[in-house]
Amino acid sequence: MSLDTATTSFLDAMRAGGGRPLHEQTIDEVRAGIGAASQQLAAPPAEVHEVADRTIPVPGGEIGIRIYTPRPVPAGTTLPMVLHFHGGGFIAGSLDTHDSIARYLARHADAIVIGVGYRLSPEHRFPAAVDDAYAAVSWATAHASELHGDAGRVAVTGDSAGGNLSAVVCQLAKERGGPRIAFQALIYPAVDLDSRTDFPSRSEFGGGDHFLSTRDMAWFASMYLTDVERQVGDPRVSPLAARDFRGLPPALVVTSGCDPLRDEGKAYADRLAGAGVPVEYHCVEGTIHACMSFAGAIPAGLEMLTLVASRLQAALH
Repeated sequence: MSLDTATTSFLDAMRAGGGRPLHEQTIDEVRAGIGAASQQLAAPPAEVHEVADRTIPVPGGEIGIRIYTPRPVPAGTTLPMVLHFHGGGFIAGSLDTHDSIARYLARHADAIVIGVGYRLSPEHRFPAAVDDAYAAVSWATAHASELHGDAGRVAVTGDSAGGNLSAVVCQLAKERGGPRIAFQALIYPAVDLDSRTDFPSRSEFGGGDHFLSTRDMAWFASMYLTDVERQVGDPRVSPLAARDFRGLPPALVVTSGCDPLRDEGKAYADRLAGAGVPVEYHCVEGTIHACMSFAGAIPAGLEMLTLVASRLQAALH
């Protein structure tokens, strides 16, 4: 599969800038790089009615969330709610790096989007991010009325590591009897953190020429987990390892055609479909992992963002 022109230009510019592979950088360098890229390459921020930051309690502390209300909500009415989990390999990313994505989803899905600033590794290793993600969905559902949200119309979405957390939260909500999640939108999700799994897309696109490499993913796992070999098969780490997919929320799974994570995303969609879960799988060909974060430079990323917003809108309205 060949890269499209815009993605090729993006990668050429990265190489010309002398950027080092993610796994060769320090945590601080990765965080700074993702922060800078989000400012320079994201889609233009959509206008929304209100943005509010606050903190919520989670096991062992508290985290920040950012609430995007797309328009005034008349008295006696509600809007659906979307919990948004950012990507960044569990070690980077923030409410700020994914602000433009959250704004776009709020505006174009006509939903209250709640960005979740879950704790990052290696300062807070697994299961801190999982605990935070589940706590955030539970908090939003419990506090829906004060947010002008509808607790019966709640979706989760996220890219890469955020897609992982979205899938995991849906599995936990099923196992624990709630909260009820109506829809999940998984964007190039990392659903199998076991580097030994032989997906063709890992061999084809994981060598380092397509932004994300398999060595990067192994490094992320080593930062996220305390015992990779023992924990990587836990469905809370690798949701593809779950035994039973029956009863999970309807799903959209979107992958990039030239992404080492492409095939595990497709495998997750297939497992959902095989269990009778309504699922739409869509591969945006010719582009790379994280293209949605680079939507200002890669039109395919904006195409993906538009698709996700439209499916959230259709599922929740």
